[in-house]
Amino acid sequence: MFYPEGVTTEAVSHPTPAKPLRPQEGLGALHLFYSVNLSAWRAKNADDRAIALDYLETLLATSRQQPQTQVVTLSMFAKADIGFMILTPDLQDLNALEKSIASALGPDVLIPKFRYLSMTEKSEYTQKEEDYALEIEKDQGIIRGTAESESKLATFRERIQHYTHDRLYPVLPEWEYFCFYPMSKKRLPGQNWYALDHQKRRELMGGHMRVGRTYAGRVRQLVTGSTGLDDWEWGVTLFAHDPYEIKAIVYEMRFDEVSHGYAEFGPFFNGLPLPLKDIYQRVLLV
Repeated sequence: MFYPEGVTTEAVSHPTPAKPLRPQEGLGALHLFYSVNLSAWRAKNADDRAIALDYLETLLATSRQQPQTQVVTLSMFAKADIGFMILTPDLQDLNALEKSIASALGPDVLIPKFRYLSMTEKSEYTQKEEDYALEIEKDQGIIRGTAESESKLATFRERIQHYTHDRLYPVLPEWEYFCFYPMSKKRLPGQNWYALDHQKRRELMGGHMRVGRTYAGRVRQLVTGSTGLDDWEWGVTLFAHDPYEIKAIVYEMRFDEVSHGYAEFGPFFNGLPLPLKDIYQRVLLV
């Protein structure tokens, strides 16, 4: 293990591992974006730099071996230099990894620009079985209780189960472009999302999600919940093969009533998912 300069293994205590802290469902999600202090980095001698680089790479490789743990490394644009997106079931591990990453390259090298904590979650607006049964009866004339109705309901249950599992335990795609932003719903006079009844909110979100589905195969979206965990209510992570699609979906959704009437957006962070060694070359010039 790599220790900061001047610290020996004899001086480091090894406390008993903390008891795992796992939510009853879903994964912890952490987005970390740093700028790099090249002066502090170049002030280190060559051997210390090599040790630090190897340590960070080993740290992330070890973390990825943990069950249900995913780490995306990012070469960032504009607002930051290097980024990490982490999903893992144990928040003790998530916290420990955050601290290890921050200090991995040595004092004052990675400077935090934006850090965001959230959790994967299922949507409260997912269509209910009873509503689906009424819908197919109204639109298709399929009477509840018939064999045809039961067949369609069985397919519906399977689809919802798959969708819910994918929201709670997603597999992040290995696509070429990444975008993250936090958002909340407005609580203003005349624009209070939470003053609407659930059915109205569900109808509005239905239209919002229909727009998103038109980008299937072009944009992969993961919405993580952060109410009570961070300053915004959700974190939105988008992956795409083409950055044009990110620009297109965000622009199109601005015209949706959910967005133009009730949404507030935080800063946008864009980057390229790359292997850590490639990021070293671009960011640290090694």
